[in-house]
Amino acid sequence: MNFLKRKNKKGNKIIFYYDYGRKKGQRPTTGIFIYTKPKNQTEKNHNKQSLSLIELKKSQLTIEKQAVGTAFIPQHKFKANFLDYYTDYVKQHQRKGNRHLQNSLTQFKAFMGKDFVAPIEISENLCKRFRRYLLDKYTGETPSDYYSRFKWVLAAATVDGYYLQNPTEKVSAKSNPSTKLKEFLEVEEYLDLIKTPCLNAEVQEAFIFCCYTGLRWVDVFTLSWEQLNRSVLTTRIIQAKTGLPVTLTLHPIAKLILEKRKRLLDNRDNKKALVFRLPSADGANKILLQWIKATAINKHITWSCARLSFSILLQDKLVDDATVAYLLGHATTEQVRKTYKRHRPKDQTTTISNLPSPELLPYFLNI
Repeated sequence: MNFLKRKNKKGNKIIFYYDYGRKKGQRPTTGIFIYTKPKNQTEKNHNKQSLSLIELKKSQLTIEKQAVGTAFIPQHKFKANFLDYYTDYVKQHQRKGNRHLQNSLTQFKAFMGKDFVAPIEISENLCKRFRRYLLDKYTGETPSDYYSRFKWVLAAATVDGYYLQNPTEKVSAKSNPSTKLKEFLEVEEYLDLIKTPCLNAEVQEAFIFCCYTGLRWVDVFTLSWEQLNRSVLTTRIIQAKTGLPVTLTLHPIAKLILEKRKRLLDNRDNKKALVFRLPSADGANKILLQWIKATAINKHITWSCARLSFSILLQDKLVDDATVAYLLGHATTEQVRKTYKRHRPKDQTTTISNLPSPELLPYFLNI
């Protein structure tokens, strides 16, 4: 490992840099400098200590290079608290819009219930218990997503020499499919809902807007006029849950709702004003429940059912998974295939009638 040194623009300091190569970003600063012409004893002492620190770093890097391929971890690299290692890993590998890695750390801390976890405590048995903790706490793909990120961290720690064998190697990630199927709205129920009055017009319009755009509660709750461009049929907003953009293709009903909301706004010139002034999520769902009871819809409908209904009704019209995923703001079709799909037939009688007709029954009886 080499170190470079260069003078600053004023020429009064020499700054030291790591030298990993000649490509962009391969010569980061060490943060260490010396004075070119020390003016007093303080600056002379600074230079002496800085040069000693550079020699120490050279020694540390040499030891790191020699330790590659062995189980030895240089003391300056070893973190006695595994939570510190986990935290550093999250900082280095976190991607914008992907919350699973950070959440896996949060859940592991909650599982352990303490601020210090020695690496030796992470055993195969502890990994199994952490997996069970996630499965007991969450449904769907969430337990698998969080535990998979935990496995990433343990794999990296094994490579870094913390373990001779990865403690999670034989403990695979598992999902936890929900035993309760979420309800959704059929076409006729969409129409019934639109025609039925609601005690809170903004809750009514916001829910219908979600049915026609696939937005989540968290997105419609924070939706502002600044995010919308009503001069075109589509608009892009940033999803609150993922941090990723989603393109809304506005159905005529969705556009009519926006036009009505715009007319009713007192502060029409305030672009940061919210499109819908809604109560809390709990309050909105209670109003939604009362509204559903006033219809002929005999289902348990919550706000999240709007997004599911949006996806299912598009798929009923043979819209491909990739397009539905795009409209929902997903980067892949995985969630559409696993979650946002029809899980029960609309009309079993109509479906069964596609089999050979009843007029064939006499032939059967005469056999």
